[in-house]
Amino acid sequence: MNNNYNRYIIFWLSQAISQFGSSMTSFSLILWAYTQNGTAMTVSLMTFFNYVPYIIISLFSGTFVDTHSKKKIMLAADSIAAICSLSVLVLSTVNELQIWHIYLVNIIIGLTNAFQGPASSVVLGKVVPRDKITQVSGMNSFSSNLVAVMSPICAAALFGFGSLGLIIVVDLISFLFALLVLLSVLKIPEDIIKKTNRKAVFSGCKEGFLFLKLNHGILIIIITMALLNFFSRLTYENILSPMILMRSSNNSLILGTVNAIMGVGGVLGGIVVSTGRVKANSVKMIYISAMLSFMFGDIIMGIGRNGFVWSVAGLMASFPIPFIYAGQMEILYQNIPKDMQGRIFSVRNAIQFSTIPIGILLGGFLADCVFEPFMTLDIPLTRFLKMLVGEGAGSGMAVMFLCTGILGTLFSLIFYKGNQNETGIYN
Repeated sequence: MNNNYNRYIIFWLSQAISQFGSSMTSFSLILWAYTQNGTAMTVSLMTFFNYVPYIIISLFSGTFVDTHSKKKIMLAADSIAAICSLSVLVLSTVNELQIWHIYLVNIIIGLTNAFQGPASSVVLGKVVPRDKITQVSGMNSFSSNLVAVMSPICAAALFGFGSLGLIIVVDLISFLFALLVLLSVLKIPEDIIKKTNRKAVFSGCKEGFLFLKLNHGILIIIITMALLNFFSRLTYENILSPMILMRSSNNSLILGTVNAIMGVGGVLGGIVVSTGRVKANSVKMIYISAMLSFMFGDIIMGIGRNGFVWSVAGLMASFPIPFIYAGQMEILYQNIPKDMQGRIFSVRNAIQFSTIPIGILLGGFLADCVFEPFMTLDIPLTRFLKMLVGEGAGSGMAVMFLCTGILGTLFSLIFYKGNQNETGIYN
């Protein structure tokens, strides 16, 4: 097991490199799409078309994952993603690339991720010893946040130097490296369940929901993660950039600094968790971390009026996230039977990520049509809010951060109190 665990570390490194290449491609496609028509909705729809098929198919992919080779599923998913990237490269080279091509690619990648995500989660549970789950979760958070910090910088530089094609070539090279590692290095124990009838796909979805219904504490934790995803897309990944630009006289340096600090916070949190020295109760780690992220991240971001305060808020918001993720992984792997992990993780993904497209579409609407116009009114409530967040363009978005901070803190506290009555999920 220890030898295979060491192999998993090599696999993790190869996946991080591949993720870096894919992330650069995704960012460069955003740059390319924005240069075509200059609308934010185009960018939002790119994310929307990726998540919606992912969520729908995740409801039914679990049984397939449990009844087929995990390595073959991951190889197929990665290969399809590489074919999509290669297709974009060809279309770009002949100057035939259009926005709808990107939407189609994102739909296909969303479909493949619905199978690859649960398969990767099952592999982690099969290869990594139980006492290393938290540490590996920290490693995953570390690599994800490091990619989030570095990939936009590198993609922007390469985009200006060699355009879209060069970035896709780098992505394909990183894919080939990850493919070779998956084929030759990682050995995955395969306990494949025999599929008994064609209704297994739908029965697997039913079994996943039934398991969560019977394990109420785990369901509450998944709902907590869905809430985190909703608020992050509502504010941080939707209105943070326009709010800072509006409130800093379009200072892109301040915006870049705040985004970088947020990534650094996630990296630091991932490093702390990956040391394996975090021994806190997993349930408490999830909810206390979430509460601190909302309380000191969102609220400070809302009341902040300069780059330094916004950077502090970004750090406070992102640092606890790896602890939340690690706590959830620890609980899931301790309580889900190995022969059901594909089904449970698929249903979990469907629930946990279902709030993302809602937040993406709702955030911009609330900012432009509700909160920003509301803050132009001269009434007692707006006068009080202006004392907290200031006034002018972007103040309505700042109020949105206050709302998510207060609601997120309260919900985390309520869910934590509710989970104290649950048994069997504490370690």
